[in-house]
Amino acid sequence: MTHVLLAVSCLLRRADGVDVIGAALVWKAAGLGHRPIAARLGRPEGTVRGWLRAFTANAETVRAAVMTLLTELDPLTGPRPAGRSVFADAVEAIGGCAGAARRRLGVVGAVSAWQLAAGVTGGRLLCAGLSPAASGSANTSRPMGGLG
Repeated sequence: MTHVLLAVSCLLRRADGVDVIGAALVWKAAGLGHRPIAARLGRPEGTVRGWLRAFTANAETVRAAVMTLLTELDPLTGPRPAGRSVFADAVEAIGGCAGAARRRLGVVGAVSAWQLAAGVTGGRLLCAGLSPAASGSANTSRPMGGLG
């Protein structure tokens, strides 16, 4: 068995960096389809469509995990109003959590929103069957150091 430390800039079984994939997810949350996103990123349409489908399947689990961390980082965070979709809500929650991490932790929290999401999900942001119990159980670097 081989063990590999996965940096927060990467996702399991994905060749593209998490920030590239995150840009696609932001554009999808804003209403773009997979074809224009693929053209903007210079990636195959099938690849981008796969990212979007995988995130759609995991969006509620990701949103819940990120909101849990957000309330730990900023206890005064209130409930967030529902958006256009679970997908868009999850993307917004990731951005909000990254902002809270930067405010609370300063330089220690200076990772991108998508690197934070990769760390929270243990690199499994787009993996099939992501469960709350699986979040953080992969061998990944910790974007926040040792919280808690």
